[in-house]
Amino acid sequence: MALPTLRIIGFIIGIFLITLAVSMAIPMLTLLIFEHPEDLTAFLWSSLITLVAGLALVIPGRPQNAQLRPRDMYLLTTGSWTLVCAFAALPLMLIAHISYTDAVFETMSGITTTGSTVLTGLDSMSPGILIWRSMLQWLGGIGFIGMAVAILPLLRVGGMRLFQTESSDWGEKVMPRSHMAAKYLLLVYVAITLLGVLAYWAAGMEPFDALNHAMTSISTGGYSTSDSSLAHWPQPAVHWTAVVLMLLGGMPFMLYVAFVRGNRQALFRDHQVRGFIGFLLLTWLVFGTWLWLNSDYAWLDAVRVVAVNVTSVVTTTGFALGDYTTWGSFAVLLFFYLTFVGGCSGSTSGGLKIFRFQVAYVLLKANLMQLVHPRAVIKQQYNNHNLDEEIVRSLITFSFFFTITIGVLALALTLVGLDWVTALTGAATAVCNVGPGLGPIIGPAGNFASLPDSAKWLLSLGMLLGRLEILTVLVLVTRSFWKH
Repeated sequence: MALPTLRIIGFIIGIFLITLAVSMAIPMLTLLIFEHPEDLTAFLWSSLITLVAGLALVIPGRPQNAQLRPRDMYLLTTGSWTLVCAFAALPLMLIAHISYTDAVFETMSGITTTGSTVLTGLDSMSPGILIWRSMLQWLGGIGFIGMAVAILPLLRVGGMRLFQTESSDWGEKVMPRSHMAAKYLLLVYVAITLLGVLAYWAAGMEPFDALNHAMTSISTGGYSTSDSSLAHWPQPAVHWTAVVLMLLGGMPFMLYVAFVRGNRQALFRDHQVRGFIGFLLLTWLVFGTWLWLNSDYAWLDAVRVVAVNVTSVVTTTGFALGDYTTWGSFAVLLFFYLTFVGGCSGSTSGGLKIFRFQVAYVLLKANLMQLVHPRAVIKQQYNNHNLDEEIVRSLITFSFFFTITIGVLALALTLVGLDWVTALTGAATAVCNVGPGLGPIIGPAGNFASLPDSAKWLLSLGMLLGRLEILTVLVLVTRSFWKH
């Protein structure tokens, strides 16, 4: 790779680091409001170190005659997420008095909107740290949406070609007008966040808790200001507010943009959105009824508890309303299956994504028909797009490497001393960016603090791979990427 290209990538990453340094002013302001001046020094030093690093990359300037090629975006994406995480960990290490390994794990979990945590005592923790964790998830959410729209289509893994709106001049021209897309996406993201703050506040949360949970709900991140997560607030209105915001975060944001720009049918006509909402409603009703029959919950309460936990897992948010691992083997296994589903393409959620399951069903149906009618020409379509060979190849490749990544990561975790339940569910929750795993250690009632450092680094890598949809990172280890 040419030196001018590396200089451009460094220049852009430097801008990201400067932005990160400036954003640390928000937790500093929070500390002043809540009269916690003892933590200001840590944020000041963290901001200064990050600013100096950013300026060191920016001051040499941007080469005049060099341009970023589409392939260079993979290095920029992976490099920026990794370095931002490395510097964003500094306040956590200085204030929470945790090791750099734990700080990087917490930060990677935040930026990738995974929601796994090594911290306890959140109810009495520094408000500066609480708002910083929520900000990391919020920034990571909008960062991933931008990547899903602008970068992942280059690798043919994000699925955005199947969901670009037909009735506006965006069409297939999202890339050339990416600056316009970014502006609308940010406006929609901020607007939903602000509405979420007001909704949580009206439902019974204090304003500070409402702000934090709004940011981590729309980003499908799942960080809370309480160790008990949403169970700390018994009001049903809080729980349903969380469900609605997680749903909004799990749907394609480009369709919100289309809606704002006048295409009122964009959301309702999209096959993925209808499949996503239909799947959740069916799961709530069936699973909720099962819980009602096998517990002391009233039916409405059972559906509410199930709706929060199921939506949290499917959208890869990570909130918990009680410990669902105590509901029995059926519930535990079902939640493990739901870990892999994910939300919609172009949303803030992780996982395999709903559209891949839908496309797989279309392909299965077509193949079964082909067996019955060998000479028939069967048209394969999804969301008004033909499923050509390139899309099918992309789906198979991504799904294969997604599964292999979880398997290899789980095996590596057993080598560093984890039991198979913790290893397998930890790998799955990391790559799917869900948050809690299963079992007594990393389940919804536990956390990741007791894991060895080697396991935390492996899980951090898994979170990064999952958030960047595997191939964005794997392409960097190919010889052909570095040849020219």
